[in-house]
Amino acid sequence: MEKGYLSVVLHAHLPFVHHPESERFIEERWLFEAITETYIPLLDMMEGLVRDQVAFQLTMSMTPTLLTMLASPLLQERYIKHMDRLIALADKEIARVQEDEALLPVVMMYAEKFSHTKRRFEQAYNGCIIDGFKAMSDLGHLELITSSATHAFLPYIRTEQALRAQVENAVRVHTKYLGKAPRGIWLPECGYKPELDHVLREFGIQYFMTDSHVFHNADPSPIQGVYAPIVTPGGIAAFARDQETSKQVWSAQEGYPGDYDYREYYRDIGFDLDMDYLNPHMPIEDFRLNTGMKYYRITGPNMEKQIYQLDWARQKAAQHAGNFMFNREKQIEHLAGNMHRKPIIIASYDAELFGHWWYEGPMWLEELFRKIASEQQTVKLSTPAAYLDEYPVNEQCQLAFSTWGRGGYGDVWLNDTNQWIYRYLHDMEAQMIELADRYPAADGLTRRALDQAARELLLAQCSDWPFIMDNRTMVDYAIRRVNNHVGRFGRLYEMMISGLIDERWLAEVEKRDAIFPELDYRVYLSGRYAGSSNVVTMLDSKPSGFKVLLLAWEYPPMIVGGLSRHVYDLSRMLAELGTEVHVVTSHVDGYPSYEEQGGVHVHRVGTYQGSNISFMEWILQLNLAMTDYASHLISNYGVFNLIHAHDWLVNQAAKALKYKFGLPLVATIHATEHGRNQGIRTELQHQIHHQEWEMTYEAWRVIVCSSYMEEELRSLFQLPVDKIDIIPNGVITEHFQADEEMAAETHAQFATPDEKIIFYVGRMVREKGVHILLESIPAVLEACPEAKFVLAGKGPMLDELKSRAAELGITDKVCFPGFIDDSTRNRLFRAAYTAVFPSLYEPFGIVALEAMAAQLPVIVSGVGGLAEIVEDGEDGYTVLPGDIPSLSSRLIMMLQDEDNANAMALNAFHKVIDDYDWNTIARETIGTYRRVLLEQSQLQVSREAAATIETTGGLQ
Repeated sequence: MEKGYLSVVLHAHLPFVHHPESERFIEERWLFEAITETYIPLLDMMEGLVRDQVAFQLTMSMTPTLLTMLASPLLQERYIKHMDRLIALADKEIARVQEDEALLPVVMMYAEKFSHTKRRFEQAYNGCIIDGFKAMSDLGHLELITSSATHAFLPYIRTEQALRAQVENAVRVHTKYLGKAPRGIWLPECGYKPELDHVLREFGIQYFMTDSHVFHNADPSPIQGVYAPIVTPGGIAAFARDQETSKQVWSAQEGYPGDYDYREYYRDIGFDLDMDYLNPHMPIEDFRLNTGMKYYRITGPNMEKQIYQLDWARQKAAQHAGNFMFNREKQIEHLAGNMHRKPIIIASYDAELFGHWWYEGPMWLEELFRKIASEQQTVKLSTPAAYLDEYPVNEQCQLAFSTWGRGGYGDVWLNDTNQWIYRYLHDMEAQMIELADRYPAADGLTRRALDQAARELLLAQCSDWPFIMDNRTMVDYAIRRVNNHVGRFGRLYEMMISGLIDERWLAEVEKRDAIFPELDYRVYLSGRYAGSSNVVTMLDSKPSGFKVLLLAWEYPPMIVGGLSRHVYDLSRMLAELGTEVHVVTSHVDGYPSYEEQGGVHVHRVGTYQGSNISFMEWILQLNLAMTDYASHLISNYGVFNLIHAHDWLVNQAAKALKYKFGLPLVATIHATEHGRNQGIRTELQHQIHHQEWEMTYEAWRVIVCSSYMEEELRSLFQLPVDKIDIIPNGVITEHFQADEEMAAETHAQFATPDEKIIFYVGRMVREKGVHILLESIPAVLEACPEAKFVLAGKGPMLDELKSRAAELGITDKVCFPGFIDDSTRNRLFRAAYTAVFPSLYEPFGIVALEAMAAQLPVIVSGVGGLAEIVEDGEDGYTVLPGDIPSLSSRLIMMLQDEDNANAMALNAFHKVIDDYDWNTIARETIGTYRRVLLEQSQLQVSREAAATIETTGGLQ
C-alpha cells in the first residue's frame, strides 16, 4: 500500500489573442505552437495510458482565455492553415535533405508529427481539443481546475468587485466548456492575498496552489510543512509546490531539460535557412519566426551542435523518469516516518514546458506515470481534490501576500518597466463600478456597451502584459494591447456618461474582443456582495428595484442614542440611490403618522395601551402595533423585498412579519445587553439577551458596525462568521461645518476667552465612562488650568456625576448642560479644543466620528469600535479603558501641544471622508440586500426542483 502521494499539476495558459481583422499578428502563433507541441502531445500521452489501462491521475489548470481561444472557430480555422504551411515546409525540407542521412530522419520526424497533429485535431477532436481534456476528466484521470478570467495578477486588483468579476467569469467559462464547476484554482503567478479568501469561497473554490516559501512564512508555521495542505482563515485549502521536484525539472543548471541529448530549443530553421526559401511558408514575408523544426540536440557548452537523435532522447527521458521516481520514493519514505498522515508532494509546472520548451517533456511524463504504476508501491499518483476528500480536516494558518515570481513577491508585475499601467487599471475599476451603479438594470444597446466595458477592463488586467514588459520580449505588443483596452474602455465610459453610443463602433469592438459572451456587467455593482449575475426580481417603483421595510423603535425627532441617527442617514441615502424605503417607527407627539422625508416614507405608530406601563410592556405593545400596521401596508400597497430590523426592540414585529409574508430578514445589531452591562445578571437583562439572540437567529444576514461587534456576536450567539457583514456607521461631513462666528458665540456661552473647552456628548450611563472622565479632571486642571469641561447629555447617572463634581471641587470647571440638540452639538464641536469619549463599552462610536468630521481632535478609549476608528498618535489619542491616569495624561498632552492636536484632527477628517461616507455605506447595505435576495431565489429554485423530483420520481 502507498505511503504517500505525488500530484503533478500543470498550468496551461495563454493570453487572449484574437485578431479577426488580420492574420498578420504573429502572437496568434503562441496558441498554434502550444496546440502542436504541448496540448495534443499531452492528450496523446493520456489516451495511450488509458488504452494500456495504466492507472494515473493528473491535475491541470486551463485558463478561461485559453479555453475561449481553443473554442474559437476563427482560430481553429487559422490553426489548420498554420499546419498546412508547416506540412508543406516539412515536405520541402524532405526534398532538400534527401541525401543527408543524418538529417533526413529528423526532418521525417517533424513531417510525421505535423501530419499526425493535424489529423488528430480535425478527426479526433473536430477542431476543438477541449473535448479531449473533458473526456480524460470524465474518466477520472484528469482533475481540471481554473484560473482567473484573464489571468490577472489578483493581489494588484484594488476593488472587491473587480476580484469577483475575475473569479465569477472564470467559474462560468470553466463550467460552460468542461461541464462542471472547478473545485480548485491556479491563482495567476501563484499571487495570493488574504482578501481573496471570501471571494473564492463564494464561488465554490475549495483550494489553490501557492509556492513553498509561503508556507515557510505562514502563521503559525505548518506542522506538516509543505507536504499537506493548510486552510486559510477564510476556509480555503492551500497546497504548496515542492522545491525539490521543481528544481529537478525547472532548473536551467540542474534540471532534466538541459541534458545534452535533448533537443536544442534555440536552433530553429526559421532563423537558420535562407529567407527567400522560407517566405512561402511564413505568415509575414521577410519576417523570421520559429517554425518548430529544430534539428540539433543541446550537445554541450561551447561545442558545435550535433544532429538530434530521437532514440537517444527517449532513453534519457526514461532514465530521468526513473530517477525522478526513485527520488520521490525516498522522499515519501522519509516523510511518512515523520508525519501522522500520508504526505502529498505537489509537483507543479507550466504546461508549456512539456513539449514546447522541453520537447521530450510529454515522453518523460508518460514514462514517469508508467513506472509509478508498475515498478513500485511507495508512491501513488493523486490530485489535490482527492487528497482533501481523504483528509478533509487540515491545519489553519494565515498566509501573507506572495507569488512564485522573482523573490517570492510582486516586483515582476510592478516595477519601472510596467508601473504606468496601474493608474489606468485602478481608474478603470472605479469607473466600471460607477457605470454599473448608474445603470443597475440596463438592457439593449446600453447593456451591450456596459458588458463590453467590463470585457475591456478584464482584458487590460491580464498579468501577461506587465510580465512581458518586465521580461523585455514582445514589449511593443504588450504595450499596444494595454493601450487598446484602456482606450476602448475610455471611449465606452464617455459614451455611457453622455448617453450617446456609437453602435457601429461598438459592434466592431465586440467582434475584436469577443470573449465572455455570458458576462454580466452587474458583477461590478457596489456593495460587499453586490453584482451577482443571477437575476434578482426587480420592482418598477425605483431604479434600484428594492422595496425595503425598515423597522426601528427610534427615529428623528425621537433620539435616544446613535441608532436613531444611523437609521435616519442610512434610509435617506438608500432612497437617494433608488431604493424605496418605508420606515416604521414609534409615534411622536406633534408629528404626523405618515410623511415623506428626503424620499423616505416614514410611518409612526402608537401603542395600544397608555403610558403607565413598564418599558418592556411598552416594547411589546409597540411590536404588536408595528406588526398590524406593516401587515396593513403590505396588504394594501404591495409586498416588500425584505425586512431590515434595527436592534432587539423590534425583534417580535420583524419575526412575525417574516413568517406571515415569507420575507427575508436582515438585522442590524447596534449593541448588546451583555456588552452594555459587562455581563448578564438580572432577569431583565436575560430577557433582552434572549431577544438579541433570537433576532440574530431569525435573520438571513446580520449587519454589525465593527470587527469588535462581529467577534462579540460570534462569541455570545455562536453566529457563523459568513452570516455577518461588517458595515460601519457613517457621517455626512457637511453637517458638522459650523461657521467661525457661531463657534465663537458658542465658546463664549460655555467658557471664558482664555479657556479651552474639552467636550463630551453622549448618554450619562456607566458604559460611556463619563465617571472616569470626571475623576481625571483634577489632575488635568493642575497641569492645565485653562481647561473647561462641557459634559452634555442626559441619563440615569447625571445627578450622581453632578454630586461627584462638587465633591471634587471642580464645579466651576465642569458644565452639565443636559440634553443638547444637533445644532448646539455641532457648534460645540467647532468651539471646543478637543473631544473625549472614554467609553468602557462601545460597539462603534458614532459621536467620535462626528467630532472627527467637525475637525476636532479626539481622545477615545481603546475599546470596541473606537479602537478601530482612531489610530493612536495619528488621528487622535486612545487611552486604556477605565484608566484614570491614562486619560488625564493624554488630555494634558493634547492641551499642551496644539500643533500636534491640529495635525491629528486633519488626519482624522480625511479618514472620515475616505472611509465613513454614507454613500459607500448605503451601497454596501444594498450589497447585503442583493446577496440575501439572490440566496433566497436560489433556495426557492432548489426547493422547487426537490419537490419536482419527489413528485415525479425524477422523471421529466
